[in-house]
Amino acid sequence: MLLEVENLTVTYGDDLPAVNRVTFNLQAGEALGLIGESGCGKSTIGRSLINLLPKGANLEGTIYVNGEEVAKKKDGSWRGEKVGLIFQDPMTRLDPLMSIYDHGLEVLTSHYPRISRQDAQKKIYESLKAVRIEPSRAKQYPHQFSGGMRQRVAIALALLLDPILLIADEPTTSLDVTVASEILKELTALRKSRSLGLLLVTHDLGMVAEYCDRIAVMYDGVIVETGNVGQIFREPQHPYTKKLLASVLHFHPEAIALESPVDIDLTKANEFHPSPKVILHVSKLKKRYVTGGNLLTRFVTPQQGVVKAVDGVNLEIFEGETFGLIGESGSGKSTTGRAILQLVKPDRGSVNFDGVELTDLKPKQMRKMRAKMQMIFQDPRACFSPSMDVFRSVADPLLIHRLVPNLESAKTRDRVYTILAKVGLDPELANRYPSDLSGGQLQRVAIARALITNPQFIICDEPVSMLDASIQSQVLQLMQDLKAEFKLTYVFITHDLAVAQFFCDRIAVMQKGKIVEQGLTESVLTNPQHEYTKSLIASIPRIPYVI
Repeated sequence: MLLEVENLTVTYGDDLPAVNRVTFNLQAGEALGLIGESGCGKSTIGRSLINLLPKGANLEGTIYVNGEEVAKKKDGSWRGEKVGLIFQDPMTRLDPLMSIYDHGLEVLTSHYPRISRQDAQKKIYESLKAVRIEPSRAKQYPHQFSGGMRQRVAIALALLLDPILLIADEPTTSLDVTVASEILKELTALRKSRSLGLLLVTHDLGMVAEYCDRIAVMYDGVIVETGNVGQIFREPQHPYTKKLLASVLHFHPEAIALESPVDIDLTKANEFHPSPKVILHVSKLKKRYVTGGNLLTRFVTPQQGVVKAVDGVNLEIFEGETFGLIGESGSGKSTTGRAILQLVKPDRGSVNFDGVELTDLKPKQMRKMRAKMQMIFQDPRACFSPSMDVFRSVADPLLIHRLVPNLESAKTRDRVYTILAKVGLDPELANRYPSDLSGGQLQRVAIARALITNPQFIICDEPVSMLDASIQSQVLQLMQDLKAEFKLTYVFITHDLAVAQFFCDRIAVMQKGKIVEQGLTESVLTNPQHEYTKSLIASIPRIPYVI
């Protein structure tokens, strides 16, 4: 047996166990999917297996990897060589001052001090190619990559030392479906060819159905059900498993007119009746980045290494609609969203919001617009201050825009606690810090912060990508309710076509900085015209066991 875990219990101080007497095993060449809602203890199990729990954590039980007890082993030499970990949140794991190549070199030299530079370079380049990153980009830095491409870097680094067991903690959360499919196919091929054990920690049931052999369902720190994939999906026994399966948004483009499988009253594309008012008009928007080289070479040869992140984008967004931006990581979706809000200055083009040309505004003028225009970022851990608790982080926009008298006022407390409850968080979490929260919990805090100023227009950059299926449904319903109540307009950036199918009125498909196809959601998904759109749809993981 490659991995044996018995009676694993993890506690933090005097709190209730985060993981409570968990027992499971994993054979060589097998893929086990560990699923459950955010905060249930999935990631804690992953970190326990490689002894990366934070200080103050108490671990009990036994963990054997290939017959060797590793639960309380102090020597970390086996970490990486025997067990590799792909983190959920790559931005906080990559050093912004180190190039991608240097990250790989550090991993290799820490385990193999005598490795030659030629061998190291070959190994790094091969690992990058395996996750669809050109070796020419190895000298670039993390901030020069999109969220999805940073996740690919994390996967490449985890594979560098050829581990026998790979723990993948939400490895494709920020990837579009085509790249996610390729990554998982690559992991599957490696698993089978090398008898590599794979523990896939995820909330994506479609991914588990397609790429895992067995499933373990976690709830409140306990594994409540285990079994083969087909068995669990066809005949779930535990009430939580049944609830989880019922919450899945299935991708059925031929059934867009039907009700959501979780009875969410989401707007369907064929029910869309646009407002006569265009609230946002984007014309010939362009944004490029110069990559690689030093300051002198960038100045002398500015065309060398130019990435056209946004290349002539034209959009019209109607008041009250939800407009989806779809495309692979690095296609320009997030840059388009940031350029609309002037978080990055476009090189050319016009952005007109509600009759105001945003590209002409000075910083102070633009600041006044931000109460009306908000953004939910893709990577919440990277946009929260680790020294600010949840209450202060959520209340900050109220103070910036002078919507409350001060941080201590009753009005501030009421608004913060109310919005936290609406996004499914216990108000008691208000005193916690980002490091205390799971990825899903922190994403909900990010949504709460964006909603608290009652904005008119929100750009949502993968707002539910880190949430489990049941919470996804709740948050999407919340956003839909708020949209109707406050007449909100959304630009919804996502790689999840199942979410776009049920949530977006119209969608635009982006590839290499350009919009290659757009239209009503129903029209685009049932009758795609562009080859890239067709490849996106074909790459979506299906759940064959449930309808």
